[in-house]
Amino acid sequence: MDKFTTLEGVAAPLRIINVDTDMIIPKQYLKTIKRTGLGKGLFSEQRYLDDGAENPEFVLNKPAYRKSKIIVAGDNFGCGSSREHAPWALLDYGIRCVISTSFGDIFYNNCFKNGVLPIRVSPEDLEKLFDDAERGANSTLTIDLEKQEIRGPDGGTVKFEIDAHRKHCLLNGLDDIGLTKQKQTKIDSYEKKAQAARPWA
Repeated sequence: MDKFTTLEGVAAPLRIINVDTDMIIPKQYLKTIKRTGLGKGLFSEQRYLDDGAENPEFVLNKPAYRKSKIIVAGDNFGCGSSREHAPWALLDYGIRCVISTSFGDIFYNNCFKNGVLPIRVSPEDLEKLFDDAERGANSTLTIDLEKQEIRGPDGGTVKFEIDAHRKHCLLNGLDDIGLTKQKQTKIDSYEKKAQAARPWA
């Protein structure tokens, strides 16, 4: 998993509440267990018209937001079914941070396990960030995980809270496998003792 320290990028405003995981990545994309290639399906029912052409009204299709790395979204982002493909699709598209007032619990947990930072802010701070994001190509935000702050284009700052363990894992690029590998010496020692005690096993 790539480390998350500081992220600077254009923030796309998604003023929709209750964005569920089926909207993030529709069910027809769930046949794969690969984490790559899902970016094309991200918000596909909003990004594309029935004839397959791009929907020019959807925010990520607008020129200023095509390379967005951050989404500023309405309340309860990532609710719905527990598909890990949702953070996979965000990451594959290039989104590494989603900011909202609240998230679906399973989606929130899955984000941390896949290198995406979900940030909870107050409704007042979310409105400030929407104002920043609605500036188009000038909507650059800087996310500083170490300092736990979001810096806007005019120098304004929004602080956020994050669990210390999750922060440590993101800063160091540690997913569940990475955390386990940190205990490799103890695992190897246990395996040697177990083999000596039960050579027939």
